[in-house]
Amino acid sequence: MSAALEVEGADVFYGASQILFGVTLRVEAGQTMALLGRNGAGKSTTFKAIAGLVPPRRGRVVLAGEVVSGRPPYRIARSGIGYVPEDRQVFPGHTVDDNLLIGAKRGPRGDARWTLRTIYDAFPLLAGMRGRMAGRLSGGEQQMLAIARTLMGNPDLLLLDEPSEGLAPIIVQAIGALIRTLRDTGVSILLAEQNMHFCLGIATHATIMDKGQVVYRAPIEELRADDAVKRRYLAV
Repeated sequence: MSAALEVEGADVFYGASQILFGVTLRVEAGQTMALLGRNGAGKSTTFKAIAGLVPPRRGRVVLAGEVVSGRPPYRIARSGIGYVPEDRQVFPGHTVDDNLLIGAKRGPRGDARWTLRTIYDAFPLLAGMRGRMAGRLSGGEQQMLAIARTLMGNPDLLLLDEPSEGLAPIIVQAIGALIRTLRDTGVSILLAEQNMHFCLGIATHATIMDKGQVVYRAPIEELRADDAVKRRYLAV
């Protein structure tokens, strides 16, 4: 299986403070990889390093066999990465339709699988709100809109940072069902979460971070059965 993403020995700093220490991870094409760890483990920084917002000082990021680290973020996005940040960042004074159109572009090979029509087919909840201002949506609706807007860029790899955070359980279930649907259509996904139970139902593989380092990698079935690892790195 070919790799959609490889992060190789990434060291990342904020000023003089080192946050990531030799982070290495790999997402195969079509996988849904859960990047797990407690708050402050380095998950969001890893995402920012992949997206070029905080470039690694050492190491590299490889997307579909092409080294993208060192490029500006807009060029990395054009190379096929779609990033849904932790705080959603919808455009509150624009409609749902406008938010989606703002994110629209062809994929790195000129493909346009995701359009307004296919998005509204996949997100029927949003279809009934297409004229509503994004700032008037609930937190869960904004999360769906943020994911949908990112898909409008037709990425090869989707980065989802804490998609279940702060949402009601029924909305978390809906987000989980959506991610499973995306996984089943072959989208490669890297999913950063503190909510292990959410990931156990949707991910195919797991990587655990602790104190800025990768400490565990396994198929999700192995993590589900490994109580010692869950207690050591994921218990609050």
